[in-house]
Amino acid sequence: METFDITVIGSGPGGYVAAIRSAQLGYKTAIIEKYNTLGGTCTNVGCIPTKALLDSTHHYADALDSFGVHGIEYSDLRLNVEQLFKRKNDVVTKNTQGLDFLMRKNKITVFHGSGSFVNNETLKILHDDQTETLINSNKFIIATGSKPATIPGVTIDKKRIITSTESLAMQQNPESIVIIGGGVIGVEMASIFNRIGTKVTILEYADNLIANMDSELGRTLMKILTKEGIEIKLQQAVYKAEDLGSTAKVYSRNKQGEEQELTADYILVAVGRKPYIKGLGLENTNVELNTNGTIKVSELLQTTAPNIYAIGDVIGGAMLAHKAEEEAVFVVERINGQKPHINYGRIPSVVYTWPEVASVGATEEELRKQEVEYNIGKFPFAVNARARAGMETEGFVKVLSDPKYGELLGVHIIGARAADLIAQAVVGLEYEVTANDMASISYAHPTYSEVLKEAYTIASGRPSLNI
Repeated sequence: METFDITVIGSGPGGYVAAIRSAQLGYKTAIIEKYNTLGGTCTNVGCIPTKALLDSTHHYADALDSFGVHGIEYSDLRLNVEQLFKRKNDVVTKNTQGLDFLMRKNKITVFHGSGSFVNNETLKILHDDQTETLINSNKFIIATGSKPATIPGVTIDKKRIITSTESLAMQQNPESIVIIGGGVIGVEMASIFNRIGTKVTILEYADNLIANMDSELGRTLMKILTKEGIEIKLQQAVYKAEDLGSTAKVYSRNKQGEEQELTADYILVAVGRKPYIKGLGLENTNVELNTNGTIKVSELLQTTAPNIYAIGDVIGGAMLAHKAEEEAVFVVERINGQKPHINYGRIPSVVYTWPEVASVGATEEELRKQEVEYNIGKFPFAVNARARAGMETEGFVKVLSDPKYGELLGVHIIGARAADLIAQAVVGLEYEVTANDMASISYAHPTYSEVLKEAYTIASGRPSLNI
């Protein structure tokens, strides 16, 4: 059997980053991937293809709704759905090919097949042709990610009752779709289908969309999506879904217990994700699980088997690609004797609707619950000159800061380019910069970033120069 220094199981953002960093530090490295392409859920059926479709459908929606205002006139606009999905596939292919190149460049051994532990030091890899390979490794990093979750009474058949994975491969324009779940995946998929003419209904159990983010962001997003034609029903407890052959039906109860039935071409289940550990053979190791099915790890992300580590969705927490990447570098550098750190309170969250939604740090709800005093600096995109020029005036920036010292506590954005703007706020929180200092630096004019400057200014107790 061949022996490796570090073997990574799973090639998603956490897995491939762990493998690359391991090889960079001189370790003999292997990576195991059960599918034919590297990249995991994010690259193949998650982050990347979703963003490709969001961008394409955004262009189409702009052409329908706002090109005329810009003086761009046309007589025959149509949507080529086949090309829409072909471009998405091309984007995915380029990304997976890039990962193949990085594996070769860093001399990482790639095994395609399902990895299963024989014991703490040995892994059996079952290939598609049913042959097996046994390898030994001094260290293992489990990065097998997650799979779509569901709820009691709703069975995903991948035909009429589907997940985002199936919807990304649909290559057609359904007349109607009901989305169970108003979280990040739910609202992003709703945006894609609504823009191409599908009648979209969201059923959300909570009393707000994107319920894990600041509630004002969710309320504002709901107003925007409703204005765009998406029907949103909150406080809906879905308890049953049926595949009727050519359509599907979903059953729910509202807060008052009133029954509701909806029929649509498809029911898309977007109620979150669950850790994927099926077939890993953890029962043959000393690795223990938590009661919620995640892998139990220490602060160093070490499992109860000292030579086996776990990162990303399989250990719970925020199921974000960039969180898994941070954990990947953390684990490998810790193995190497370095002292990196991760501040989980400084990892941003992003929703790629339009306008985008982004957040880092504490929400108002969290601060109130903890009885922490805070200042608010809030500034609308509607007053920003660049936003007016680009016809992107919806949304706001909200800055929460400490009243005594001015330290940033949280920054929440809904508006154009929010996904990019949030990076500056992450720097501010990570290095404990005050709202006053963030306001005092120079911002290029005209840019969307000036909305941040004004919100910092107001949070620091000074008046804005623009309202």
